[in-house]
Amino acid sequence: MNGIDILNGLQETALGVIEAVLPLAIFFLIFQVLWLKLPRDYVTGILKGTFLAACGLLLFLQGVHISFLPFGRIIGEAFGNIGHKWLLGPFGFVLGFFTTWGEPAVRVLAEQVEEASTGSIRKTAVLVAICLGVGFIVGLGMFRIVYEIPLLYILIPAYALVIVIMWFSDEEFLSIAVDAGGVATGPMANTFLLALALGMASSMEGRDPIVHGLGMVALIAVAPVISVIALGLVFKTKMEGGANE
Repeated sequence: MNGIDILNGLQETALGVIEAVLPLAIFFLIFQVLWLKLPRDYVTGILKGTFLAACGLLLFLQGVHISFLPFGRIIGEAFGNIGHKWLLGPFGFVLGFFTTWGEPAVRVLAEQVEEASTGSIRKTAVLVAICLGVGFIVGLGMFRIVYEIPLLYILIPAYALVIVIMWFSDEEFLSIAVDAGGVATGPMANTFLLALALGMASSMEGRDPIVHGLGMVALIAVAPVISVIALGLVFKTKMEGGANE
């Protein structure tokens, strides 16, 4: 088979999955023996589901390792050689949006929000808000590489904005926003988008991949916080407008 070796790094990936899943399974079994006392069939179903989840996680992470990392870097190198640099902003927005759209942890959060709010906060609204925030910040991150903008020039105003608007946000959306910042920096962002930025920085003359390529994940972490809080302000305004009518 030419090109990609699908078994490359499989052992390291498998060990990482075991280290992540096995402690959780052990904790569950300890609680089952000491306190939970759940029926045997129920415990068997949970353990089977845990095994299937571990297998799926292994396949997913291995696929990310052999495909998204090199794919993102190649795309980034191609972007770095584009003549019209202003196109990198829109390209970055599109890639950031759809990469986050496929992020498993983001979808889990959106579904949990809808379930916890008994449907008053739709999962689609949360999902779109997070994707828009990440898309915007990835486009801005592309411009940061092109124009050599210091990372702090973006991060400090972004976190200052978070501190300001959080005082106007409802507690429910503030909690969602903080979690959104964590789930957005999942395996898709940490592989494809980070590799994209590194590939782009390495292909542009005068750019240091360490200085200009890294930092994208930090930007992605703050963007959903702002966009979800903004979503909460929209909900709050609509509710106040409906109450006044």
